[in-house]
Amino acid sequence: MIGILLITHGSFGEALVQNACHVLNKRPPQLNQLGVSAQDDPLDLLPLARQLVGLVDSGKGVLILTDIYGATPANLTLKLLEPGRVEGLAGVSLPMLMRALTYREKGMETMLSKAVSGGRDGVLNLVKDV
Repeated sequence: MIGILLITHGSFGEALVQNACHVLNKRPPQLNQLGVSAQDDPLDLLPLARQLVGLVDSGKGVLILTDIYGATPANLTLKLLEPGRVEGLAGVSLPMLMRALTYREKGMETMLSKAVSGGRDGVLNLVKDV
C-alpha cells in the first residue's frame, strides 16, 4: 500500500485527515500529516518530514500532498521527492485525498492520475454542473 503524507499550512492537513476518517468511518493506515506554521523554519522541519515519510512508507512508495505550489509546505515537499518512490502533488483537497486513499493499492502512476482527477473533478458549480 502506498503511504500518504500531507504537508500543509497550519492545521489544514489535520482537518483533511479528520474529514477522511469521518467519510470512511475509520482512520486509514499509513496516513499522516505535518502542519507548517508561520514561525517554522522549513530547514528545521526537514528531518521530521523525512521521518514521517519513513513512517508511512511500507516499501511501495509515498505520495505527499501539499496545498499551495510555491509556498513553504510545497517547497519542503520538493526536498523530499524521489521520482517513482516519493511523489508529490500540490492543490490538495478532500476529493483529491479521497481518490488517493481509494486508489493507493493500484500503483503509484494510477494513484497519481486518480488523485489529480479527483482534485480537478471535485470542483463543481452546484447550479450548472449538477
